[in-house]
Amino acid sequence: MTMQVPIEKPSAEILALLFADAESRHHHLCPRIVLGVRLGLYGLRQLGLIDESYSRYVNRRKRLFAFAEIDGCGADGIATATDCWLVRRTLRHVDYGKLAATLVDRKTGRAVRVAPSADARDLALQYAPTARSRWHAYLEAYQLIPDELLITCKPVTLNLSLEQIVSRPGVRVDCDACGEEIVNERERLIDGKTLCRSCAGEGYYQ
Repeated sequence: MTMQVPIEKPSAEILALLFADAESRHHHLCPRIVLGVRLGLYGLRQLGLIDESYSRYVNRRKRLFAFAEIDGCGADGIATATDCWLVRRTLRHVDYGKLAATLVDRKTGRAVRVAPSADARDLALQYAPTARSRWHAYLEAYQLIPDELLITCKPVTLNLSLEQIVSRPGVRVDCDACGEEIVNERERLIDGKTLCRSCAGEGYYQ
């Protein structure tokens, strides 16, 4: 389902500024950072959550929440474009191994998922035929390919409410097994005991 884009596409100058911002944060520019920025901007435009000047994003009051389905470079690009960050609890990493993101407008409840088109890599070789390597072709072309060819976007509905995902401030309990504090309602109740996820058998370490 194609959604109407509410404002004009960003100019080459605006994109260059955002790429430079992402590069300064990540210490280099690569194809996945560029894709992340492009995805984030497109999602913002679909939700109508960015102004015409692109001078600053609308997330000062944490209206936007983002799920990044990849870590590393792609996540940095998404965060730079959307102004959603792990440290502000407006970005959540869900490890699907996909360079994709879902953006949620907390005021309206609307959500869109953005991802590169299936033929983005093939298109890159057409848009940058003289690049000295595939990597350089991707880096160059992902800055040039039009949104409608580079990006897929569809409305989605979350399986959990954002209130469940983000939780409430000041909520904390102690694990009955290890004694460590648990915040954000991440505890498990098993056989009448309050357990952290590790003690409940969901740990990533032993």
